[in-house]
Amino acid sequence: MLRFDAPQTGRTFGSPRPQYEAPVPKSDDEALLHRLGYAQTLHREFGGFSNFAISFTIISVLAGCLTSYYLAYNSGGPVVITWGWLFVGAFCVIVAMAMAEIASAMPTAGALYYWASKLGGPAWGWFTGWFNLLGQIAVTAAIDYGAATFTTALLNLWFPDVVGTDNITIFIVYTVIVGLHLALNLANVNVLSLLNSISAWWHMAGVTLIVVLLVVVPRKHQSVGFVFGEVINNSGFSDSSLLFVFGLGLLMAQYTITGFDASAHMSEETRSASRSSAMGMVMSVVVSVVFGFALLVAITFVVTDPLATAREGQYAVTFIWRTAMGDGWAEFLLLIAVMAQLFCGTASVTSASRMMFAFSRDRAVPFSQVWRRVSGNRVPVNAVIAICSVAWALMIPTLVNGAVGYAVGSSIAVIGLNIAFGIPIFLRIRAGRSFETGDWTLGHHYRWISITAVVWIVIVCVLFLLPFSPRGIPGATDFSWEYVNYAPITVGGALVLFGGWYVLSARKWFTGPLRDPALEQIYRSGVR
Repeated sequence: MLRFDAPQTGRTFGSPRPQYEAPVPKSDDEALLHRLGYAQTLHREFGGFSNFAISFTIISVLAGCLTSYYLAYNSGGPVVITWGWLFVGAFCVIVAMAMAEIASAMPTAGALYYWASKLGGPAWGWFTGWFNLLGQIAVTAAIDYGAATFTTALLNLWFPDVVGTDNITIFIVYTVIVGLHLALNLANVNVLSLLNSISAWWHMAGVTLIVVLLVVVPRKHQSVGFVFGEVINNSGFSDSSLLFVFGLGLLMAQYTITGFDASAHMSEETRSASRSSAMGMVMSVVVSVVFGFALLVAITFVVTDPLATAREGQYAVTFIWRTAMGDGWAEFLLLIAVMAQLFCGTASVTSASRMMFAFSRDRAVPFSQVWRRVSGNRVPVNAVIAICSVAWALMIPTLVNGAVGYAVGSSIAVIGLNIAFGIPIFLRIRAGRSFETGDWTLGHHYRWISITAVVWIVIVCVLFLLPFSPRGIPGATDFSWEYVNYAPITVGGALVLFGGWYVLSARKWFTGPLRDPALEQIYRSGVR
């Protein structure tokens, strides 16, 4: 267990011990939370499996792998889809391990920005928090838009004369899905915990069933050489830039295997949080890499027409299933995938709203008193509404170009989240042996694991700020704004806004995580 009475000398986080006699907390979780500066405001309804399930659900190989399959297929082809998945997956496990050690020491809903504040100071926490919030909103938007694409494809198969597959129809479906996720996230936390547990089993059983059906039903399969060795460059860049094209194709895997910080954001609602949140984070990535690889290999084996698949864009997977198995089986597999994607979006809103609630609790978000408000069932209702509203607005550009808009949303998510992941990991390296570990620790391996994680994060962030298409490069003869990767504009604009705000104002009053006034009341009254 963590040492609650550890001396303050050399500590890298935590507040000074109160000079008054504190009441005995109800649990070790509550004692640790008190020590970190917060009262137990949210209900602890999540067990270890539920904590794993929310990150596993947000990663959702039935969402990310399927909705962004076309990105890897057109930028590298099967080689990037299969080997690229394992390559990215290995680095994501390393990043998750580096984060898990910090999560174990400081299990709070604020997670990343709290860690950065305690390890580096208010400025580090401020920028980490805002990048994390940006990434959380973007990943929620991308998840729900991907779900809208697959839902629209399914509805089109069921009602071909009524439902089209144009950008406007997809956006209408997207709006309905965002509204659904808003409503679900206003429910009690025990309902969300149950949904996440069901989702985890749905994902594992769904992937297994899809893989089996893709092996048994199609009469013809591609060769092993095609699945693990075929290169396709439909990006618009020349083959002389193939290494760069392969890098762009890695967006499928990197976008999918993200959002696992949800285990940390739910730590104040998780029992035995110091161990469960760390284990949930790492195991959600490991299990996702295994199931995702099996799913991607199975899909790629049944590509019947490689050239036609490249032209299908967002509907590549639907096209593969229809041509390999027929419409009936395709509808069945789409139904499995759509349900998983709806689970994924629900969990993403849950995680993002908790992060916004925690950041507002420390007065870092404008109108923070509104967003930190908790309803009678202990749900940060206004934060839920805010996350859903901004996420919906982020996908408005998809009305012009759905494929590029979705890719850009995915890039913003990857960049925002990974910068927020990297900052506290870097600060943990800087803290060295003075860092006080929790129940889950990397021991002396922390240094090489953390350094590797930071290097990978830097590469990823630079890569996905670059153009996706030569037509999106300003000055090109066939330049068009609808092909522009506006991630640099969005991320850069956000940096200017919250960076400028910090320099001009927030640095004078933002002191990082605040000790909860409710906690002081608890100590003064002696109430347990």
